[in-house]
Amino acid sequence: MARAERVIPGAWRLRFPLPWPAVPHVNAFALTAGESIVLVDTGTAADGDLRPLELALSQIGHGLEDISLLVCTHAHVDHYGLAKPIVDATGVPLWMHPAWEHIRGLDEDPAAARAAIANRAGVPAAELQRYEAERGDQSWLAGIAEPDRELVPGVVVQSDLGEWHVHETPGHAPSHVVLHQPERRLLLSGDHLLGRVAIFLDYGHTPDPVGEMLLGLDRVAELDVGLVLAGHGRTFRDADAKVVATREALERGLERARKALAAGPANAYDLLVRIAGAENVTASTAPFALQILLAQLDRLQILGEVAASGDGAAPVWTLT
Repeated sequence: MARAERVIPGAWRLRFPLPWPAVPHVNAFALTAGESIVLVDTGTAADGDLRPLELALSQIGHGLEDISLLVCTHAHVDHYGLAKPIVDATGVPLWMHPAWEHIRGLDEDPAAARAAIANRAGVPAAELQRYEAERGDQSWLAGIAEPDRELVPGVVVQSDLGEWHVHETPGHAPSHVVLHQPERRLLLSGDHLLGRVAIFLDYGHTPDPVGEMLLGLDRVAELDVGLVLAGHGRTFRDADAKVVATREALERGLERARKALAAGPANAYDLLVRIAGAENVTASTAPFALQILLAQLDRLQILGEVAASGDGAAPVWTLT
């Protein structure tokens, strides 16, 4: 069930269940702004159902009609999936980074997006067919809502807690930003920084998601942060330690790719089987894990450590 809890006076965490076993819930945040609220992120859309959001808002004494602004930290279905029904129901403006359009198409044909990644990775046709049969056709995205304002550095989000400043942190998604409230040392981190470190890299939209995420971590490390309001899990302190831990996790991922390639040239799918074991490459894990691995291989190619060859859609990777 959706539920709400106060983080500090003026900020509420709205927790929504997710359909993915490894990621059981997602957080949105309600920031008080006078008699209204600023809603940061949305949760997923199950057939455009607003009732979970309405339930969470009712627990803090508010309703949909009290939302004055919708802000999305990035265009992934668990943070933006319900944006269109919210905008349609309330007429509120939506603010989001201009690189948001990587989400297009997932509302109408999510299988096509997964197939593009699978083909790039070299997933056997029979395996892809099995994955799709297990997954079904739910997209968790209730249409496309275009932003009314670009959420870029220099833009501030006003609330009773003060001004929240925008910092670009792509890598997890091309559209990812964090919001920093400097006087109160607060950070709305989306999925860039999490209390329980977990890496996901949205592949196929930019040349180097790993490098982008590292640059974003450098930007966050320069901020004065006391409390992090993250997109998953509980709020936490010691942001500097999480920045270090996230960098280390990115490097461990690169090292796993290097070690897998040491066994010989392979496409991304075969490398993933080497790393994780065939029994762990499933309909639930493969679409996420392959994007991460492909991004890691691109990073290693930029560093000059690996090379890609082959005329087909799925390159064969080799250590240089």
